[in-house]
Amino acid sequence: MSAHRTTLRRAGTVAALATAGVLAAAGVASAHVTVHPESYAKGATDGVLTFRVPNEEDKASTTKVQVYLPTDHPVLGVLVTPQNGWTAKVTTSKLKTPVKTDDGTITDAVSQITWTGGKIAAGQYEDFNVAFGQLPEDTDQLSFKTLQTYSDGNVVRWIEEAAAGDDEPENPAPVLKLTAKGSEEGDETPAASTTATKTDSTSASSSSSDSTARGLGIAGLIVGVLGLAAGAFAVVRSRTPRS
Repeated sequence: MSAHRTTLRRAGTVAALATAGVLAAAGVASAHVTVHPESYAKGATDGVLTFRVPNEEDKASTTKVQVYLPTDHPVLGVLVTPQNGWTAKVTTSKLKTPVKTDDGTITDAVSQITWTGGKIAAGQYEDFNVAFGQLPEDTDQLSFKTLQTYSDGNVVRWIEEAAAGDDEPENPAPVLKLTAKGSEEGDETPAASTTATKTDSTSASSSSSDSTARGLGIAGLIVGVLGLAAGAFAVVRSRTPRS
């Protein structure tokens, strides 16, 4: 029994260590700069993008964040919100291809936002909000290359883009997916349609389950009645000879 218990204890310890290692690896792999929400409709207007910046260092703080906005598919009407402890510097660039809008032709757009003066300590993260007037309509995604500078001088470059079918790179750039535009006003949106389909499916499943339950209940009643009838018949038959 002692040897058996020792073996079990060792096996449990190995399993616990393996699980902890997997969880730690997953935590490190997921601790990179991201943009939220993960997707917007093409041409969306008056929205907000949140860049989440976690601190991966144990002995240094993040002191500078630089986010580069694409100019080949520009984000129009960019505004930054005041961030406690941070100062934002917005850089604009001349567009190679001007963008025509209902308000006129846009020739300049924000190409870089730099936050300095604040601090993200170890084990913490900071959200940087950026409002926009309009997203582009001619691309399926936007990549926001980001540089993260630490107090010890180390700079992490979140600039790598994954090719189709490849695994996520070591230092991926934040990517915003751009989905197809929603249907016309008053029509059912794809999300609503999906929800409705799931609801109908759930209702059909529930209806089927209810029908099955009712069928089993009726069958059970029939079996019970037949059993009572058989019992009554047996009692009557047993009493007949005695009579």
